Amino acid sequence: MEIYPAIDVLDGKVVRLFQGDYGAATTYGDSVEDQLSAWMEAGARWVHLIDLGGARSGEPDPGLWRKVTGRGVSVQAGGGIRSVEDVSEALDCGVTRVIMGTSAVWSPSILEEAIGRSDPRRVVAAIDVRDGRAGGAGWLDEGREFDRVVEGALEAGVTGFLVTAIRRDGTLSGPDLELLGKVRLLAPDAEIMAAGGIAGMEDLRNLAGAGINGAVIGRALYEGTIDLRQALARYEST
Repeated sequence: MEIYPAIDVLDGKVVRLFQGDYGAATTYGDSVEDQLSAWMEAGARWVHLIDLGGARSGEPDPGLWRKVTGRGVSVQAGGGIRSVEDVSEALDCGVTRVIMGTSAVWSPSILEEAIGRSDPRRVVAAIDVRDGRAGGAGWLDEGREFDRVVEGALEAGVTGFLVTAIRRDGTLSGPDLELLGKVRLLAPDAEIMAAGGIAGMEDLRNLAGAGINGAVIGRALYEGTIDLRQALARYEST
């Protein structure tokens, strides 16, 4: 299971939201580069970069991508990437893999075109679920039934999903294994990454035991309830 330490950025600061609420952001640092260095020093081979401002506005910041690419670590980036042109620009900036949520919800044809111009392994569909619905637009819209979103993404050629339980995001209350299991049934052959609620090593063991391919860890790293070196040593080769 791959470990993805998160760097969420809002107004130039490294933050974590609580349940997707932009008004409930906790700041953990003023430098994206310093946070990247910390995760790299701990041995991370991937980082999970989210442009929260871009997610809210629909206009991602290529300058943010350039701050973390070309540093010897693979970058999975999301936040406001809603067009084929956005995908191309991110990849040209050195992003390894892009995350598309709004397009997965409302415009799977854009996913299909982005995959056709790049590679299925470089485009991930974000399934961000609250009350059974997958939301887009920075989690600010009404969303659609998540099973329909998964099915549409699969038809578009998606092979990887990032599944976030919004009500658990930033809560350290544990991952939503039931939701992840439902997505696995819908997409038995896909790569599935989990986000939202991961609090400790036991959560990682549960995810690995459930056949989840990756874990995005945010607040647990910043609050020290998971040690990144320990998590990487345990899971990066399994």
